[in-house]
Amino acid sequence: MLKKTLIAVGLAVAALAATATPASAAEYQSALKIRGIQYNAPGPDDNSCVGGNTSQEYLTIKNYSTTATINLRGYLVKDAAGNSFKFTADHYLQPGDYVRLRGGNGNDSDGDNVVYRDNCNFIWNNTGDSIYLYKPSGASADSHSYKPSRDDADGNGYVTFH
Repeated sequence: MLKKTLIAVGLAVAALAATATPASAAEYQSALKIRGIQYNAPGPDDNSCVGGNTSQEYLTIKNYSTTATINLRGYLVKDAAGNSFKFTADHYLQPGDYVRLRGGNGNDSDGDNVVYRDNCNFIWNNTGDSIYLYKPSGASADSHSYKPSRDDADGNGYVTFH
C-alpha cells in the first residue's frame, strides 16, 4: 500500500511539474533577447532625417548564449501597431554581444554594435508599447511590453528587460 501511495504522489508531482512551467523557463527558450529599449529619445521628439533625434531611440538586442554566434539576418522586430524592421543583411552577434537597432539613417557597423532602421519615424511610443522579436522561422524569440509609469522609475526614457 505504501509503495502505491508513493507512486501516486510521484506521478502527481510529475504532472504538476509538467503543467506548472515557471515564467523564466519560457524566457530562455531563445538565446537572442530584447535587453532594453530607449523608447523616449532625449530632447524634444524630432523625426526629421537631418538634425532630428530619431537615432537616439533604440532597441538593444543581446545574444545571451555562452557558445553560439547568431546571425541576425531574417530576424524581425515589431511593435504593437505592426510597425516592423527585418534584418536583411548579415550581422553576427558573438556570445554575450549586443546590437542597438536605431531609428534614422546611418552606417550599420558590427564594430560599433549598431544597425539603423533607415526610417526617420519614431517606432516606440513614449506612453508605452509592446515589442516582439521573431526568429527567421517566424517563431517568437522574445517579447515585452512597457509602460513608463510602471517600468521607468528614473524617467530617463530607458527600460531594461533582461
